[in-house]
Amino acid sequence: MQGKLQDITFGIIGLGLIGGSYAKALKNLKVKNIIGVDSNPIVAMMAKDEGVITENCNDSMEPLKRADVIICALYPAAVLNFVQKNVQYFKKDMLFTDVMGIKGDVLEQVDELLGAEQDFVSGHPMAGREGQGYGQSAAEIFNGANYIIVPRVHNNKDKIAWLKKFAYELGCKNVVEVTAKEHDEIIAYTSNLPHAMAIALINSDSMTPNNKYFIAGGFRDATRVADINVALWADLFVSNRKNVISEIAKLQKQLERWSNALEKGSKEDLEQMMLSAKEKRKDFFNAKNYR
Repeated sequence: MQGKLQDITFGIIGLGLIGGSYAKALKNLKVKNIIGVDSNPIVAMMAKDEGVITENCNDSMEPLKRADVIICALYPAAVLNFVQKNVQYFKKDMLFTDVMGIKGDVLEQVDELLGAEQDFVSGHPMAGREGQGYGQSAAEIFNGANYIIVPRVHNNKDKIAWLKKFAYELGCKNVVEVTAKEHDEIIAYTSNLPHAMAIALINSDSMTPNNKYFIAGGFRDATRVADINVALWADLFVSNRKNVISEIAKLQKQLERWSNALEKGSKEDLEQMMLSAKEKRKDFFNAKNYR
């Protein structure tokens, strides 16, 4: 990508939590031209009225022809559909990137639709917050976040380098490069599984109205991510189901160890598991190894 960031024309597809946050971050970075697309025309109009985007595509996708970079902030199932319907509006040498939490086969399917000079460099900002929609979006969600890039052999190295630099300009702390397979396997453990656990805990038969008088920080922390975007996460879980099932099986083994220790009344076994977890977490999140 040539020139200053402020002079690059961006197209943002989907102005929800992540797409809206991208738009607001770009506005804060003084980007002059931000084209917004959303399936809800009211959201696109709101973003334009607030000055978050400079132009919307409510009447036509023609403005996308000027976009040097297109950030597709849609669910995995919707990304391919959008490209199929609108690839004719993509600039011949544009950079296409995404925010998909699961990569699967979508990357190759999108590649097949793009022209020779159009490059799809996949990305995944590890940023978010409770809730969903444009109203919850904020430029600050990228501050200190991790950003994952999934480069492929055919990708233009200059565009990979540009996307990495862009992530840092957004405020991200670390940028990591992995394969699509590695991404989906790791995400099953670090993201999919914690969300499944939070949902299972809330849906437990032990959950009753009177429990609210017995809740403190531990329960709130453990169930925070159960306040979930249902449509998005159903898509993510199904798309990555093989890896998620594998992680659930591993977790079940750990719970079986816990149950066995309790049945034996073994404080020693319980203490060993807790100390192991305590040390692993401390090492994982310390200043040297985390962010």
